[in-house]
Amino acid sequence: MKKSNIISFGILILIYLLVQFLINVGIIDSYLQLNITIIGINIILAVSLNLITGITGQFSLGHAAFMSIGAYTSAILTAKLGQPFIVSLLLSGIIAALAGILIGIPTLRLKGDYLAIATLGFCEIIRILALNIDYIGGAIGFNDIPQYTNWTWVFVMTVITVLLINYFINSYHGRACIAIREDEIAAEFMGVNTTYYKVLAFAIGAFFAGIAGALYANYFYFIKPDSFGFMKSIDILVIVVFGGMGSIPGSILGAIALSIISLFLQQIPELRMVIYSLILFGIMIYRPTGLIGKYEFKLFRKKGKLNVSFNNK
Repeated sequence: MKKSNIISFGILILIYLLVQFLINVGIIDSYLQLNITIIGINIILAVSLNLITGITGQFSLGHAAFMSIGAYTSAILTAKLGQPFIVSLLLSGIIAALAGILIGIPTLRLKGDYLAIATLGFCEIIRILALNIDYIGGAIGFNDIPQYTNWTWVFVMTVITVLLINYFINSYHGRACIAIREDEIAAEFMGVNTTYYKVLAFAIGAFFAGIAGALYANYFYFIKPDSFGFMKSIDILVIVVFGGMGSIPGSILGAIALSIISLFLQQIPELRMVIYSLILFGIMIYRPTGLIGKYEFKLFRKKGKLNVSFNNK
């Protein structure tokens, strides 16, 4: 109940009410709502992948698979079984987290490129399974999904994701994950259970990716396996690298910036990917640590300490 915490909560509520008001009066039309939804989903995906890749140091290319699991789980629960959206959200996250544990345990001994190849293989396995299961539409895709996702759900889930992962990173468990990233052998020598924390990072990251998938499925009515392929994992990884590996504010800013850039480049489709690539190339050359680098922040004050810290390398 500190004054700074109340102000932070007030700013969040003000942002929500302002956008909701603009939607109600028609200033934010359906096209802008679409882009706001995409930005929110991308923030959830980028922040959750940053926990795995940027914080724990596990190079994963399978994040789209967790998103796919969450999307199809929510589609089945809402379209075929008639379950409430909140139930489908939670179950989508839980099932995706179980998949994260499933892929995390057998790949514990892998690092770097080998881990990336293993997670990429897992992503392809999920995509091929989705292509061949008729119950979820197969290659044709899953349609007639109820549109439950709206600004309220996107805002709430985005804020919850950022807050929980940020608090996790600044806890003892988060410090253990950072220690694994810096030097796994030294961390294990100091008593850190590296097996447990690497699996935990995969599970938490997958949980929120599953929630992002559920939001995606229940906004676009229609999903297909190709929407969650290799390139989707690359897109999420690009956001993380663009914003700054290990930086939660960087993931947020990267998701917003790249979504806006893609929006403006849609007016010149013939040059869209060329300009997009040049922008990314320039960032990597002149700002290799990303837009924000290693900048960290705490949204709320704790024990009277300053709520912003700098470690910009």
